[in-house]
Amino acid sequence: MIRRMTANQSSFRSVVFTKGLNVVLADRKKEETKKNSRNGLGKSTLIEIIHFCLGANADKDVFPQEYLPGWEFSLELAVGSRPVTVTRGVENPANVLVSGVPSNWPIQSTVRKGVEAFTAKEWTLLLGHFLFGLPYDNDGNSLRGPSFRSLISYFIRRRKDAYSTPFESFRKQTALDAQINNAFLLGLAWEDASEFLTIKDRSKDLESIKTALKAGVLDGFGGKLGDLETRQVRLKDLVTKGQAELESFKVHPRYEQIQTDANRLTGEIHSLIDANLVDRKMLELYGQNLSAEQPPPVDSLDRIYQEVGVSLPTTVLRRIEEVRHFHETIISNRYAFLADEVERIKSVITSRETQVREKTEERAVLMDILKTHGALEEYTKLQQRHLETVNELNAVTLMIKNHRAFESGMSEVRIAQERLHQKARRDLDERRTIRERAISLFNEYSQHLHSAPGNLVVDVGPNGFRFDVEIERSGSGGVGHMKIFCYDLMLARLWAEQSVSPRVLIHDSVIFDGVDERQRARALELAAQESQAHGFQYICTLNSDMIPEKELSSDFDLSQCIRLRLTDDDVKGSLLGVRF
Repeated sequence: MIRRMTANQSSFRSVVFTKGLNVVLADRKKEETKKNSRNGLGKSTLIEIIHFCLGANADKDVFPQEYLPGWEFSLELAVGSRPVTVTRGVENPANVLVSGVPSNWPIQSTVRKGVEAFTAKEWTLLLGHFLFGLPYDNDGNSLRGPSFRSLISYFIRRRKDAYSTPFESFRKQTALDAQINNAFLLGLAWEDASEFLTIKDRSKDLESIKTALKAGVLDGFGGKLGDLETRQVRLKDLVTKGQAELESFKVHPRYEQIQTDANRLTGEIHSLIDANLVDRKMLELYGQNLSAEQPPPVDSLDRIYQEVGVSLPTTVLRRIEEVRHFHETIISNRYAFLADEVERIKSVITSRETQVREKTEERAVLMDILKTHGALEEYTKLQQRHLETVNELNAVTLMIKNHRAFESGMSEVRIAQERLHQKARRDLDERRTIRERAISLFNEYSQHLHSAPGNLVVDVGPNGFRFDVEIERSGSGGVGHMKIFCYDLMLARLWAEQSVSPRVLIHDSVIFDGVDERQRARALELAAQESQAHGFQYICTLNSDMIPEKELSSDFDLSQCIRLRLTDDDVKGSLLGVRF
């Protein structure tokens, strides 16, 4: 509960708050234009100051140092049944000064830059512990779960973004944060809300992978599982064979020289065989020549002359005899030459054949070595091919593992989701009394405002907690704001019944925008009645033209609840007493 708000500047309009209804009224007489100052009269600024003193980050747009040099704001409030005063400066927001701190508080202030103070983190940990019962560890760190800053924002809504839905305290609030906070505030198993969102995020990730798999654009999967398993079998066989080849491979140190010698011998053998082929052709030709060489007939020339009737003289006949003898000598010499050549060629052929046999035997020995051994280069290449196959097999195995992990993950998510759903449903049933109490209060408040039943829906589904509010004619903005009013008032009432509680509910005038006068009057009277009867305070800011004077009950005097009146007659009538 907040008791007093002050500042170290005389121009500031201090304000004292009490239990029950507290109204900060802005009496605006001048027509508002775009030329009006940024801070206006200070209704929203008052709420920002409260948040600032409760550990919110310093907003330079709200508290610009150049216009508020040396300003410090102080807030007197009850923390853990002890009245303390917290002071925080615009120029030095890192130091949070708190007076009246008892010695038994779990966190004590320390001297920082010559000032004994808390950090904003330490201060919010203390507030969370004493106002909401939030746990923290021995090192002063908040444990997993909601934070004080997120929870207090449902009791002190700030800025227009906070008035769009009952279950969110600011725009773009994450679903996880909203579910955890509302489950905690309603006394439900907020831990389940956190786990639901974790499973939901995992499910979304897996669905994204599934979509990418169908599109074939995801690395690390490489196609369909069946095709990969077939490919894996083939690669395993290749790896086994490759390993056996490497194990049986023998490297000869002179493998390359032996291979060169074998190639040389092969070339020499081919040359010898080719030479023998040529010589055998020559033998065949010489043999034919030997058979064809015959001396001419002795009387052939004489017979020719006789046939023509010519008789040759004795001298001529003698010369013919000499010629015949000459030819016989030539033929005899040629025959002897051919016979010698034949023998020589046969001898050469025989010699070559001997060389061919010898070189063939020598080459056979070398080829046997090459067959049973290998070169280091060949072994290296074989090893490299084997490693490439092993790497491919490992890649395919990883792809199969990814596929199976994905399929297993999908199954695990579905199982975990169903188990958690069942657990949360059982827990919700076990906390039926708490849930029905919240629903009953909300329905009671909505019935009071609209003369029509309203419903607070608190349920749990496969994706987590489901919160909703239903009020007839909920299409109008005014009814939407009254949903928030009823929900917040219900939370304030429930927490006021607990020993650990903030015991405060604050609304900006935005909550009444679009609300007709009759509902506005009923809302103010209901807030006054509930806060007074159950020991908490309801603080709201109002513009003077929002007061539904004609609709208020005769026994309800709103003027008695006005704690601060702001006017635009003079700058001194604003909250800060300065304009910028």
